[in-house]
Amino acid sequence: MAQHIRFSLNISSEAFLRHYQGVASVVVVQADDGRRVQLPANSLRPFVSQQGIVGRFELELDQNNKLIRLKKLSE
Repeated sequence: MAQHIRFSLNISSEAFLRHYQGVASVVVVQADDGRRVQLPANSLRPFVSQQGIVGRFELELDQNNKLIRLKKLSE
């Protein structure tokens, strides 16, 4: 059974630049339920704007805690 984890992000474009420079390969977020979740930084690439990565997201994981899908929720 898949689990769904919701969280908010506010990463500046300058901070996310470290991913492109090869310095950061993962992002650690705190979920709404208090868990700390680590996800691959490259999974956030589709959500990068001039402001960086800002918004509410939902992470879907399989029973082995592997990433199935990451989507941005409507504001």
